[in-house]
Amino acid sequence: MTSTTFAAPAPAPGPATSPPAGTTTRRRYAVVGAGHRARLYVDAMTGEHADVAELVALCDTNPHRLAFHADRARTDGGTEPARYAAHDVDRMLDETRPDVVVVTSPDRTHAAHVAAALHHGADVVVEKPLTIDAEGMYTILDAARSSGRDVTVAHNYRYAEQNAAMRQVVAEGRVGDVVSVHFEWLVDTAHGADYFRRWHRDKAASGGLLVHKASHHFDLVNWWTQDVPESVYARGGLRFYGEAAGDGGSRYALDLTADPELRALYHDAAHADGYRRDQDPFGAGATIEDTLSVLVGYRSGASMTYSLTAHSPWEGYRVAINGTRGRAELDIVERCHSTAGLPAADGAAADGGTPADGGTSRCCEVRRTGGRLVVQEHWGHAVEVPFGGPAGHREGDAAMLRDVLRGHLPPSAGGVAGDPLDRRAGVRDGLRSVAVGVAGNRSLATGQVVPVASLGIPL
Repeated sequence: MTSTTFAAPAPAPGPATSPPAGTTTRRRYAVVGAGHRARLYVDAMTGEHADVAELVALCDTNPHRLAFHADRARTDGGTEPARYAAHDVDRMLDETRPDVVVVTSPDRTHAAHVAAALHHGADVVVEKPLTIDAEGMYTILDAARSSGRDVTVAHNYRYAEQNAAMRQVVAEGRVGDVVSVHFEWLVDTAHGADYFRRWHRDKAASGGLLVHKASHHFDLVNWWTQDVPESVYARGGLRFYGEAAGDGGSRYALDLTADPELRALYHDAAHADGYRRDQDPFGAGATIEDTLSVLVGYRSGASMTYSLTAHSPWEGYRVAINGTRGRAELDIVERCHSTAGLPAADGAAADGGTPADGGTSRCCEVRRTGGRLVVQEHWGHAVEVPFGGPAGHREGDAAMLRDVLRGHLPPSAGGVAGDPLDRRAGVRDGLRSVAVGVAGNRSLATGQVVPVASLGIPL
């Protein structure tokens, strides 16, 4: 095996961040957006990472969701954070003066919330996608440059062991110079239908699955190859869900009252702001695509063919990276089949459905959950590259939280040691992943190849 030399990450627009003046090893955090995804951060700050994080404020459109998370913080032994309405973000920042703001609000609001936090002198951790359109990209880049603060994008799939193993294979030169990438992502019907129940179904709110979901995947390819996207051509549409498909039947019905947490956050809170978490995935109003194919050209001359299916009978992904020296293949089965019922109410719930196999590998004899990474060099035999086991949102989240919440500390003070894989995604990484989706949406609308440079964002 050759020695490993990892490429340095692209420089961020601002200087590297050190702990703000006046802080010690414990930083003050505010969370904007009190939906289900916020629980991940609230629990971490009031639990495992309470020694380095203090939750001082929560902000949301819905007082019931604010109360839910504030109560969890108090129950877990923390001091109850201050609560602010969504229109009071600036007042929250002025009064509580957080060191870091975590943005878990709907995608369409990311740009405004990220920029506000940066302009108030706070660093930001923002859930993917960084934003949903070119205007949001401009807003965030300008705020990052002018403030000099740090932006971390929560691309947790970088922390999954199988994806880190693929990164290392490419970095070690085992496939040579990358020539092409083939990437197919399959979302099963338990998971896929959920995007058509929530606010994600409105493209103006989420950017569609090319932005909201596929930004994960575009980021992985950018990170694996250390390359920059330059052109995008996309085709796709609403082929399975939506009003034209008719009644999906009882298998697609969702009863929020069956899950205590979803009931508290959404069913019992709906009267306060009118948000319905349980819309019919086959009802009117869905404007996002469920079937997508994309061709991406990269600065190096490499290309990627990408496919997203949001109505598959099983969930997982297949990646092949072809290079001048050989080929790497990653095959992952996350769920061997979907079942009717609630979306998962655990660490994977923001994106996941109920695991059909309860996490075991023998759910389906023919298609077992799990995965493998195989590398084959020209004129050589195929070699399987071991990794610790495929990981999804839950496992990626845990590793990401350790990095994000403890990364400002030296290892001697409980911090995280340096990462040669450069897993933490910064503002430039967020822009590059979103750029593919934004350009892809323009291509869907025009039928043309869209140069990423036409977005006007330096990548």
